[in-house]
Amino acid sequence: MKIPREVFVGRRKRFMAAIEDGVAVLPSAPVSVRSNDVEYIYRQDNDFYYLTGFAEPESVAVFAPGNPDGEFILFVRPRDREREIWTGRRAGVEGAVADFGADRAYQIDELDRVLPEILARVEKIYYPLGNNEPMNQRMVGWLRQCQAMRPRSGAGANSLLDPREILHEMRLFKEPEELEVMRRAIAISNLAHQRAMREARGGKGEWTVEAAIEYTFRSEGAAGPSYPSIVASGPNATILHYIHNDREMRRGELLLIDAGCEYDFYASDITRTFPIGARFSPVQRDLYQLVLDAQLKGIEIVRPGISIDDVHEAALKVLVEGMRSLKMLEGSADEILAKGTYRRFYMHRTSHWLGMDVHDVGNYRKGGKPRLLEPGMVLTCEPGIYIAPDDEEAPEEMRGIGIRIEDDVLVTPDGHEVLSAAVPKQISEIEALTTA
Repeated sequence: MKIPREVFVGRRKRFMAAIEDGVAVLPSAPVSVRSNDVEYIYRQDNDFYYLTGFAEPESVAVFAPGNPDGEFILFVRPRDREREIWTGRRAGVEGAVADFGADRAYQIDELDRVLPEILARVEKIYYPLGNNEPMNQRMVGWLRQCQAMRPRSGAGANSLLDPREILHEMRLFKEPEELEVMRRAIAISNLAHQRAMREARGGKGEWTVEAAIEYTFRSEGAAGPSYPSIVASGPNATILHYIHNDREMRRGELLLIDAGCEYDFYASDITRTFPIGARFSPVQRDLYQLVLDAQLKGIEIVRPGISIDDVHEAALKVLVEGMRSLKMLEGSADEILAKGTYRRFYMHRTSHWLGMDVHDVGNYRKGGKPRLLEPGMVLTCEPGIYIAPDDEEAPEEMRGIGIRIEDDVLVTPDGHEVLSAAVPKQISEIEALTTA
């Protein structure tokens, strides 16, 4: 299952219509060195891939509406038989055209010769200034070159704009083909979470569960995890971004797993919390049910016309009322919300966008106000409770308990669809797996 070529063509057309008579230049992600002569596994820049489908490093994509040399131009590494023996086949100039739909392609070392000629014909350059400092400096140099020629030629680029304002708005709304890929990523993650519930047992290491999860990802065809897997047992579950996964698990403790795979550049993001090889204890059950009720309330209101802030506030109100009834907090719900005392146990937001990034792009505010949800957006819903093991003011039997439940939710024209609904989260469903 891959995003079809015609989808990339359609994206490029919409993007070029948005930049009108400008030229957009997008560089590939740079290669990163891990140690000495060992590189990190390469992953293409999301914006670059979103428009091109091209995953090779050392490449530049140019989008130039109306350009006589071609509107979609790729600069790529040349074919090199000796290098390909070591690092794999390259598309080359021919493949960039034949396989990826470029109107014209050049070898990457021709960039300094060809690109300034294209930039000299337009007023606006769209370029994402960012972490690729060498490319940033080259772009600034080309812009200065254009500006220096303007008095004589009367033409040439004189402004630098950010294409991400356009691209990230496009990426916020998922196409049907994107959703199919995301469904596959989520289905694989479902298998991994259910396997973890069956296999987690006291005396085993957190790392064994991490290995089982990521084995499932790869064996089912995913690229791997879309973010470092969190496998947090006992008090480790109170650490929001715990990724060491090096503690020995104990039977009856809770295990919080926040893990999702990446499939064809699209992420899944799912969290489940369950007792290790046992049923929930009474206090675990009360806290878990509270988080679940909050999550279900947040999901319930997802529909066009409400905001992510509304989702957060709906879940938060349930959490606060539950914290009061469980004697975790004192005072009225209004006082607790106004003073923010709940943040001792719930210190993050409830939702974020999901797509090619696990915390995907897209503005959360529009016109100075929280933006309203629209069909095609995908967001998470992930309330939690985290009670530090050394919190002497919390009920003793609750200390060291961390619980989070997270699902991936699609906004539909008349409401929502929980894309990760197949991953067990009801207490009876979970206990059927943890005690099997």
